[in-house]
Amino acid sequence: MAQREEATQWRNALISAFHEGDEARARTQVTQFGARKARPRLEAMLEDPDAAVRQAAAFGLGELGGAASVRRLEHQLALEEARGSHDGDAVAEAITQALGRIRGASARASLARRLERLVATDRPDPADLNDVACALWRKRHPELIPIVRQSMEKLEIPTPTALHGLLVLLEKPAEELLHWAADGSVPIEIKGEVLTLLTEELPETLVSTLPAFIFSAEPLMDTAVSHKGAASAYCVDLFSLLLMNPERLFPMIPEAALDRLRDMARKWVAATSSLKCSLQAAVLLKHLGRKEDAALLEAHRPADPTLAKVFDDAARALRG
Repeated sequence: MAQREEATQWRNALISAFHEGDEARARTQVTQFGARKARPRLEAMLEDPDAAVRQAAAFGLGELGGAASVRRLEHQLALEEARGSHDGDAVAEAITQALGRIRGASARASLARRLERLVATDRPDPADLNDVACALWRKRHPELIPIVRQSMEKLEIPTPTALHGLLVLLEKPAEELLHWAADGSVPIEIKGEVLTLLTEELPETLVSTLPAFIFSAEPLMDTAVSHKGAASAYCVDLFSLLLMNPERLFPMIPEAALDRLRDMARKWVAATSSLKCSLQAAVLLKHLGRKEDAALLEAHRPADPTLAKVFDDAARALRG
């Protein structure tokens, strides 16, 4: 009886932590028992009719890693794909993310097969392609290049997808990526897909390319701040990446690029085309702004108290 209660408490704590987005707490729940005790519990959870339970189980097996986890997750992935339901899609997403965290060629091969199955459908959901691309970016390896290229050739999607961004990142070393990002002839939508993947994981070797992405946003500003579209979406992607870890990234970015970034943030604070980008701009000014920017933040604070707090906190920080 005591063991059953312990198992129930452990399971409930894992599910709660995972669905609250507290990965550190969920990870602790998985590792505190060790693989021998945790694995059978997680595999049993994968058979639960509740999708929320299966999602948490997929996360747990991803944390345990190893070939056994890859085999069980790939088997479950096939079952979830066959459901053809919203719940099945949600669990498939969790499994894809879990496979992206497992080291080794077997996880990479499993994700490649997932991509091939998606492409074989008539019209794969862009969100599914994005999930797989993000997971494959974590598993980046030269052998993925022909697989991704072939998948793109089979797709008949008129707009750029995460696969376009993935292929760019797989093919181009840092110096080539820098020149590519600075090229004004490259569609901004593809650059945005690259930024999305870099937000998933930004290798130290690619931090040097960030100024080129920042400067690429400058010619878009007049359009971005007045119309919701590709230009404003690019700014959202750029700001999301930079705010992922500003304390780490900003000291590594040249002063000239940071000055341009501050100028863009000042324009966005007063913009109405993308509330998300305006909020991001307020946070950027908190890190990069000057004392005189506090008045700008206060002048354009949103009416909603929760949103206004972002502006107020930034203004307070600038005033010291």
